[in-house]
Amino acid sequence: MSRDMAAKSMWIQRFHGAAEGGARLVCFPYAGGSATYYFPLSAALAPDVEVLAVQYPGRQERRRERRVDNVPDLAAGVADALLDHSDRPFAFFGHSMGAVVAFETARRLQSAGLRTPVHLFASGRRAPSCRRSDRIHQRDDAGIVAELLRMGATSPQLLQDEEVRASIVATVRADYRAIETYTAEPGATVRCPVTVLVGDADPQTSVDEAAAWRHHTAGPCDVKVFPGGHFYLNTARAEVIDTIRSTLSEMSVRLHGQEVV
Repeated sequence: MSRDMAAKSMWIQRFHGAAEGGARLVCFPYAGGSATYYFPLSAALAPDVEVLAVQYPGRQERRRERRVDNVPDLAAGVADALLDHSDRPFAFFGHSMGAVVAFETARRLQSAGLRTPVHLFASGRRAPSCRRSDRIHQRDDAGIVAELLRMGATSPQLLQDEEVRASIVATVRADYRAIETYTAEPGATVRCPVTVLVGDADPQTSVDEAAAWRHHTAGPCDVKVFPGGHFYLNTARAEVIDTIRSTLSEMSVRLHGQEVV
């Protein structure tokens, strides 16, 4: 394997096999998150749905790589890696920052005339056109740790180890810089339908801000509200899996016998 091919392969992880011809779902992690967050989702959907989890640089087996602190470069890296996984239709699922990276990856594929996702699940994130003046990435290390604890994104036990804490804070700072400095192009849209998933008590996005994703698709937009905060995914997992499974099943019926590009 060439160095370029090896580098591309680091962006995508697959945890479980899938039935031949089954649906494919590419999952994008939240700020500070990693591909392994989607292991339970992959296990639940296999073998009917093949889950491909994106691994951003700077974490886990990519921890020695330079962290990427802007959305366009993250989207470019994923789009390039997905060229090796475009042999059949696929959908995107992104949580929090991952929803925006998924959106911009889809737009990059779209503008290049390549195969694009047939569906986008945008979870726990306000629409690209809804901005807040967040500057968490400019806080000191203690401020970022406080935010992690507030959001429940990281185990407090992990943060007690000085070396691990320093790595987590550096990764989160880069990710927050990426999402907090992101600005969508005016009128930016994707062609595919969008399903928006949001917790009813999410401090990061209101239901109205999440519903504004309807302005960013040329297709239909459906909004699903779940009980819980920003990580409602952890407490409403069964309901989320049912939503994904039923949506992908409908997508497969709709696309049966068609070639999607």
